[in-house]
Amino acid sequence: MPSTRWWSWIVPASVALGGVGCLHAPPGPLEHGPRPTDPTAHIQVPPPGAVPRELDKISLPPYVIESPDQLLIEVILRTKVKDDAGNLKDTVTGLPIQQIQGPFLVRPDGTVALGIWGKVPVAGLTLDQAAEAIRDHLLAQDTLSKFGTKPEAIFVTVDVIAYNSKRYYVIFDGGGFGEQIVSFPITGSETVLDALSNVGGLSEVSSKRNVWVARRTPHPGQPWQILPVDWVGITQHGHTFTNYQILPGDRIYVKAQRLVTIDRTLARILAPVERVFGVTLLGTSTVNQVIGRGIGFGNNN
Repeated sequence: MPSTRWWSWIVPASVALGGVGCLHAPPGPLEHGPRPTDPTAHIQVPPPGAVPRELDKISLPPYVIESPDQLLIEVILRTKVKDDAGNLKDTVTGLPIQQIQGPFLVRPDGTVALGIWGKVPVAGLTLDQAAEAIRDHLLAQDTLSKFGTKPEAIFVTVDVIAYNSKRYYVIFDGGGFGEQIVSFPITGSETVLDALSNVGGLSEVSSKRNVWVARRTPHPGQPWQILPVDWVGITQHGHTFTNYQILPGDRIYVKAQRLVTIDRTLARILAPVERVFGVTLLGTSTVNQVIGRGIGFGNNN
């Protein structure tokens, strides 16, 4: 009888949790069955030209330096000297005392340390602006003037080795057991397919129907920009309508299968109860064994 009461409420609980699972459907759910003639008929996607896609990418604006980007900085002095024949010839040399050439990390305060030449603020600047800021900083140094370096002889180049400050995120729903977040630096040409290939594709608990891109909203109260992804269409049919170009700050969310979420939620609910019943049954069994042994001993006497 106790076992009958124990299982009698599991079926209603499963049905109730199934109804709760329906609340987790993402915007623009996909449909099963035959593929429609129009690839956009089964999913609410932005119209052409609204967002960049695989075959309609955009060039990102000039890169803005932030911490902790890693920059490649090189400073050269280009001067003219006479050769043995008396002709002027261009020569390229480094800075006196200490050259500036190699990788430099942008510090948390937004500066790069150039050794004896001091620190230069570069955060919030484009690469061209950073090069000009470093050149102006060097021109203000008394050391170069002592060596007779002319301003027009100083050339500065700045490039990015590691795009550490501009990232996008791939988030996997664990179906009731947390969420896994993986971040990647953005280089300007990634799509949804590229992003998920970096993590080896979807996991065994991931839903192919519930994948979307959440584009960040700078200010509260603004409408959400949710871009539903047709994973089957992208991978199995070569459709590019939802293979969006990833922009800095994008969140690619992959929800777990509903049945997996229900199963794991049930497991979390039932586990404490099972432990309580297990302890109770173990205690009852132990008491019965002790009583049974006591009766046996009495009979033997």
